Amino acid sequence: MIERDISRVRLLIADLPRDGEAGCGTGTLLTDVQVEDLLDLSGGNVKRAAARALRTIATSEVLLSKKITQQDLSVDGPAVAAELRAQADALDAEAQRDEDRAGSSGAFWEALGGLHGSAMSEGASPRATAPYGGGFGWY
Repeated sequence: MIERDISRVRLLIADLPRDGEAGCGTGTLLTDVQVEDLLDLSGGNVKRAAARALRTIATSEVLLSKKITQQDLSVDGPAVAAELRAQADALDAEAQRDEDRAGSSGAFWEALGGLHGSAMSEGASPRATAPYGGGFGWY
């Protein structure tokens, strides 16, 4: 299971091994152990781990690749880092939406269960407690 999560994080951040390489090859930015640590720090949430990975790569980019222009070649490390952080923010927002959706549907069913449980706790059948005799055939 952890190997699949590591692969998913790599897919989201485009840190894929070169063709023919298995797992963490020389073509990846992060080792499998580093990705696993990011998963642990993110509570196992793949999207949040990917966001952390992008922020880690962005920090490295700023530290290593300053804004440099030589002749016709230009490298803009801060701009690359800003884009990586924007992608990380988008992944965090997506993870939050996933969590909100999961939480709201759980609360919805919990509320329904609570209503159903209160009617049943009185010993009445659901059909008997439904308005107008419950003639919708749901029970």
